[in-house]
This record gives sequence, structure tokens and C-alpha cells, in this order.
Amino acid sequence: MKLDGAVVLVTGGASGLGAATVRRLVAGGARACIVDRDETRGQALAAELDGRAVFAKADVTDPAQIEAAIAQAADLGPLRVAVSCAGVGWASRTLDKTGKPHDLGLFQTVVGINLIGTFNVLRLAASAMSKQEPSDTGERGVIVNTASVAAFDGQIGQIAYAASKAGVVGMTLPAARDLAPAGIRVVTIAPGIFDTPMLGALPEDKRAALAADVVFPKRLGDPAEYGEMVAAIVGNGYLNAETIRLDGALRMPPK
Repeated sequence: MKLDGAVVLVTGGASGLGAATVRRLVAGGARACIVDRDETRGQALAAELDGRAVFAKADVTDPAQIEAAIAQAADLGPLRVAVSCAGVGWASRTLDKTGKPHDLGLFQTVVGINLIGTFNVLRLAASAMSKQEPSDTGERGVIVNTASVAAFDGQIGQIAYAASKAGVVGMTLPAARDLAPAGIRVVTIAPGIFDTPMLGALPEDKRAALAADVVFPKRLGDPAEYGEMVAAIVGNGYLNAETIRLDGALRMPPK
């Protein structure tokens, strides 16, 4: 799939991995629809990209809002790429030290945003892509989802987050099989520890401790490296139904 002239939709696109992805795909010639709940950051990024991007305020769990965002993206041209970066994570053990069980509502919220929200975007974006004219190779679109190394190496207190991201990994192959007749590829990225705004609030010693667990290079991931991976996936037409760990060989310890 060629980026030049394509329209891309990126959820969680106002900051972190999503913003880096928007910048990289626009630099490659695409036009972008930035989907996020943060209107201030989203509008600022759209303005920065000087007419190459628009902002759509939406919650990934709301079908009507995502449909509206996709319609807004379609005003820019044919939707060819959808990237799901929206996600949340809270730490809580299955039982705390007093024996109190994990809050069920919290678990449902994390799964609702990270897994169900990702599926909501996938199904609606795929529907829009299926109506586009195919390329010379029969390809109509590419969907890139974001899991996490926690899907494989969930730490103590990450049960909700790990379960939600494992679900994203689990969707990858059946989604690719389901969407093959429409000429739509589905690939998932499982990032390790990246230098996003979520980690930016941590003290420097905590950030250094996280980086120390990375095998090589011994540092936090740069969101631009995530954006480069998305661009590589879009450009490689034979890459499908795969989950790619982007983690500097990190394997998360129990805690």
C-alpha cells in the first residue's frame, strides 16, 4: 500500500505513539484524520501539519462517534490505513494485600477501551475500506492495531491490561482471515517501554530503571520508531496476520 495520496485514520492520535504515527504517515504523503478525546492536543497537531490533517473528537468505544470520524476521514479521500493507538492502563492485583478482589468495573473499563474499542475501530474502518477500489495488487487497506509486550509478559498488577492486549493479539489472525476477501491486511504491533507522556510524569530514576531492563539498545523506545514500524507495515504488502514485538528484546520481569 502506498502512503502517497492515501488517507489514514489514527486513534489516540493526539499524543504519544499515535501522534508520532500521524507525523510519519503524513511525511510519507498521506493525509490524516487524528482521532482522540483530547481536543486541545488534537487540534494543535492538525494545525502543525498545515492542511494535511484534520481532527475528530471521538471515543473509540462509541460506534456513532467512530462512524462520524471515519466519515470525516472520507472527506479527505479514500481511507486506506487505520491505526489504533488509543488505550489505557491501571495497575491493580487480582487480590490486594488485604484479600480485597480486583475492582470489576476497572477491569471492564480497561478491556472496554483497549480491546472492544480496538475492535470497534477495526470493524468500522474495514467496512469503509471494503468499498474502495482495489490497488493493482488487489489491496484495499491496512489495519494496524496496538497490543503490548504485556500480552506475553504481563507483570504483577497488570491483569486487566495484559488481558486486554492479549485479546488484541488474539484478534489479529482471525481478523486477517476474515478481511482477506476484501483485500485488507491486519497487523499488530506489541511495543515495549516507550517514552510517551504516560512515562514522562515519572521521576528520572524510575525511567532509568525501566530502561535498564531493555536488552539493547538500553533506553526507552522513541515514539518515532513506532511510527516507522507502522510505515513499514503499510509499505510491505506481504506482511499480514502478524504480531510484531517492538521492544529492544525486552522480556518483562514479574514486577
